[in-house]
Amino acid sequence: MSSGALLARLREAGYAVAGVEAAVGGAVAVAGIVTLEDGSQVFAKTLSGPERDVFPVEAVGLAELRETGGVRTPDVLDVSSRLLVLERMRPRRDDARSWERLAHVVAALHTSTTAERFGWHRPGWLGRLRVDNTWDGDGHAFLAERRILRWLSEPLVDAAFDAAERQALERLCAALPDLVPDRPPCLTHGDLWQENILATAEGTPALIDPAVSYNWPEIDLSMLWCSPRPPASERFFAVYEEITGIDEGWRDRMDLFHLRELLSIIAHDDDGWGAAEAVRRTIAPFRRVTQGVSRK
Repeated sequence: MSSGALLARLREAGYAVAGVEAAVGGAVAVAGIVTLEDGSQVFAKTLSGPERDVFPVEAVGLAELRETGGVRTPDVLDVSSRLLVLERMRPRRDDARSWERLAHVVAALHTSTTAERFGWHRPGWLGRLRVDNTWDGDGHAFLAERRILRWLSEPLVDAAFDAAERQALERLCAALPDLVPDRPPCLTHGDLWQENILATAEGTPALIDPAVSYNWPEIDLSMLWCSPRPPASERFFAVYEEITGIDEGWRDRMDLFHLRELLSIIAHDDDGWGAAEAVRRTIAPFRRVTQGVSRK
């Protein structure tokens, strides 16, 4: 689908459009910065294929991050199953000061929204694929069943791993109570890699494209830690750790939490850089029974 389809849907929705500057990098939607005839600008995107509730879910997630978590998110100007129109945000700065400001925002989100159950009040999306957010009081079971093993049934994931590798992943999930501290969940963005971090005109961090749920904060940290990022982002982790007092050893858990993202990448046929090999490195210790941790 081209930006022409986005232009047509904007006009169908009643927008007087002067032009569309196509955005790059999105794997699911056709998106762009839209200049209206009055000179103002918005950000808009549309989907190809059958109508789904991707945009309504995204809009609700943006609202929850703002209203419950105090995060700056773009105003939702128009939403339907075919079109999402948002307030235009600006590119963020990649200096240490900007990453420090982001650390305060994310730390406040995670520390002010603790809850009793994992999940969310509706199913979500990660890319083109559904995410099961059914409420669960057991965080280890939620992480195992709804964030990691959930991907094994996807055809491309099934084809990427042999039986021994699937068993190793299952052993890792069985060992989660020994690997991840049992803490209350908090509201998480859910897809917090650097491309989903923008800013207001004043430089305030603004988050977009969430996949929200109540989960452990490491879900957000792992996306930032394991995805490509600039050197200045080290300031984020130092400040976040100081503010939150997160459990020691959190860095050692980053690859484990990032399994969800790696498996999703494979399921979306976007493994051009070695996601399957990264999964194999993480599950390698679980291909056999070792002393110290039960992996049966």
